[in-house]
Amino acid sequence: MVDEGTIRVAVWGTGNMGRASIRAVVANPFLELAAVIVANPEKVGRDAGDLAGLDRSIGVIATDDIDAALTELKGGFGGGAVAYMASGDIRPDDATADIERCLRAGAVVVTPALYALYDQRNAPAEVSDPLLAAATEGGSSLFVSGVDPGWGNDLLPVLISGLAGTVEQIRCQEIFDYATYDQPDSVRFLVGMGQPMEYEPPMVAPSVPTMVWGGQVRMVARALGVELDEIRETLERRPLESTIENKMGTFEAGTQGALRFEVQGIVDGEVRIVIEHVTRIHRDCAPDWPLPPGGGDGVHKVVIEGRPRIEVNLEATDEDGNRAAGGNATAAARLVNAIPWLHTAGPGIYDALDVPLTPAVGRIGRTTT
Repeated sequence: MVDEGTIRVAVWGTGNMGRASIRAVVANPFLELAAVIVANPEKVGRDAGDLAGLDRSIGVIATDDIDAALTELKGGFGGGAVAYMASGDIRPDDATADIERCLRAGAVVVTPALYALYDQRNAPAEVSDPLLAAATEGGSSLFVSGVDPGWGNDLLPVLISGLAGTVEQIRCQEIFDYATYDQPDSVRFLVGMGQPMEYEPPMVAPSVPTMVWGGQVRMVARALGVELDEIRETLERRPLESTIENKMGTFEAGTQGALRFEVQGIVDGEVRIVIEHVTRIHRDCAPDWPLPPGGGDGVHKVVIEGRPRIEVNLEATDEDGNRAAGGNATAAARLVNAIPWLHTAGPGIYDALDVPLTPAVGRIGRTTT
């Protein structure tokens, strides 16, 4: 807990994660929303409450002036903080440069955008060294987490493993129907939904799943005190049997309608730690694959195979009951609520095993509406 003063926060980006981050900042009594940075000219000048789907104005107006936004962080505790929620999927170099700029300015940065830094201890030096230098120069810190949804592949399985007597395998699953996910470019081009079956989705091209999720496998192994022999990948894809429509448009029969992959941590020749994704654009595609319990559109699941066998299903909803939005909101809250701890941690780069889960101190009964 920070007693010295309120930390002023800029939220950079107002997409799925950015909207949730604004709400999380407003709900945290130790944080103050100081600025919102946008790239879309149509969002410049709009109130943050409007952009975040709140039913009231906050009095913080979105801007595309980055220098002015970073200046707004001064006057609070420390150098303030930036919740960097702009995508790094197709612009990793730009995202890295943006984050480096914030760190040099003295701001704590939390972000899901830099996959290589989920496991910062094993990140390539060419990625981590400039950011570490910027954090040292600015007296700031960086925490990267949040993909699918971060805590579901690191903190949660590690926590639950402590309830088992013996552990044969830890499996983390995200099972989702992307029909409700409002990210058409990512769904169609990164994941490949609606593309011909000969199309190779960049997100599951060989070695990419390990680049994105391998760090989480390594973190679980580190927490459990085991050495990995290697990390392997598996991939299956299925076509749509009929044409379907959703908010993102038309997805033709015969194009990709579902994919399933695993990132596997191998210990002594056995598959011991697994991060698995089962992703569809319609529930009827690949019905023999795992489905969310109770007919829902998404679930995050951790299964500990051992004695006892433990299975935890976690469903979060937000934005009128949307489970994809709920997953984004939990990932954003994990990052935003870590800001006070990061301000006390000292300059550096931190990962999910370094940063404790922050209880809802001061947030019980507090509302953003």
